[in-house]
Amino acid sequence: MSKSRHGIAALLVLFAAMVVTGISCAAGPPDQTAAVIARGEYLATAADCGACHTAPDGKPFAGGLPISTPLGTIYSTNITPSPEFGIGLYTEEEFSRALRRGVRRDGANLYPAMPYTSYAIFTEDDAHALYVYFTQAVKPVDQRAPPTALPFPMNIRASMMGWNLLFRNTAAFVPDPHQQAEWNRGAYLVEGAAHCSTCHTPRGFLMQEETSRALSGAQVGPWYAPNITSDPTSGIGSWSKEDLVAYLRTGHLSRKAQAAGSMGEAVEKSFQHLTASDLDAIATYVKSVPAVHDPGDNGSRFTAGKASSELAALRGRDGITSDATDPAGAVLFQGNCASCHSAEAQGSKDGYYPSLFQNSATGAKNATNLVAAILYGVDRTIAGRQAFMPGFGGHPTDANPLSDRDIAVLGNYVLTHYGSANTTITEAEVAEVRRGGPASALLMLARGGVAAAVIVFLGIVLVVFKRRKTFSPDVGRKA
Repeated sequence: MSKSRHGIAALLVLFAAMVVTGISCAAGPPDQTAAVIARGEYLATAADCGACHTAPDGKPFAGGLPISTPLGTIYSTNITPSPEFGIGLYTEEEFSRALRRGVRRDGANLYPAMPYTSYAIFTEDDAHALYVYFTQAVKPVDQRAPPTALPFPMNIRASMMGWNLLFRNTAAFVPDPHQQAEWNRGAYLVEGAAHCSTCHTPRGFLMQEETSRALSGAQVGPWYAPNITSDPTSGIGSWSKEDLVAYLRTGHLSRKAQAAGSMGEAVEKSFQHLTASDLDAIATYVKSVPAVHDPGDNGSRFTAGKASSELAALRGRDGITSDATDPAGAVLFQGNCASCHSAEAQGSKDGYYPSLFQNSATGAKNATNLVAAILYGVDRTIAGRQAFMPGFGGHPTDANPLSDRDIAVLGNYVLTHYGSANTTITEAEVAEVRRGGPASALLMLARGGVAAAVIVFLGIVLVVFKRRKTFSPDVGRKA
């Protein structure tokens, strides 16, 4: 680089520093600024910003996390105050527009994997607090995040303008005067910062949230975010408010559920750090969500199954022969699961290893989370205590990972003996979860639509060309 370019770069860095310093001076007295920063940090935690914008073993908020979606992989962006690679040059208005409208500083649209449709309800004060926190308290990281390159035509970000016109919420939160303050606080957090609907509300064909079935369950990459409405069978209507608060704080509710995947991440990085009053408010609001019942649910996913073991039958009287009803599944279970979950799947006495019966992962009609747990394992750390289960889907250090067939056989054994006995897992379903979850038919339809449009356009061009040739002044003229 030439000396002149070095000089220009130095001036740009100096200018950025002056801008940040100017913002700091304009923010108010030190005590007031510290309070705003603390508020912004708490809101960033409630919004779980770090979970998406921090890659494994990466620096905080530097982006680069691959996010699996039905339309392809999206990489999170750098949201540190780096002038070149992050949001260091964003004005507060530009930051608010990105946060609440999904539009970047350069005018390009964000994909709704960034839940701006939920963050739209942030108040002006909270958006300001987040801006002050990210620009003044977060350490800048001069690192470029990998660019998102969705397959055509989803890579055309301008298409999001039409989607936003149809589905983007633009209204800030307005408290319901008929509800108590705790309920309103819960609504603000659940619908806004915590963006629960982003995962738990099913999506329509255009990937929009189906608000008529809010929080009734949806696929999230390789995991399934279950029904958390007040329905006693399909949802969590059987839970008390205290149960829900305990689950949000710890990710564990004995003989009911354990948080894994993106929910385990949310508990670890967000919910466990919220105040008791905010967790109470969230539980109050969620418990009030209208019930959505799945007609296929004949019983609660929290009550299915019972303790049993085929170990004696597997060994046989002489230790060689076997009368087990499913010897292959029994062998896989004893070899991979029983050492932690016990021979009868009752879990450990201290509850560290959960029971496999009366467990939402095995009792649900949708077995996606059982397959994902076997493939990817469970890893969350709450209050300094790690809950860990290794994944059996294969890692570079694994000598004999379980195949799709192995996992289907093992999963069906667990379902038959300890959970939803009428549910069956196929090898194809395991392969789909291993790939990161189901793809959307929208991609193929969009490609088909673009191809059809091109064909129609070329057809019109051809017709126009032929007509011009037919009616050319030179046609029929004598030589």
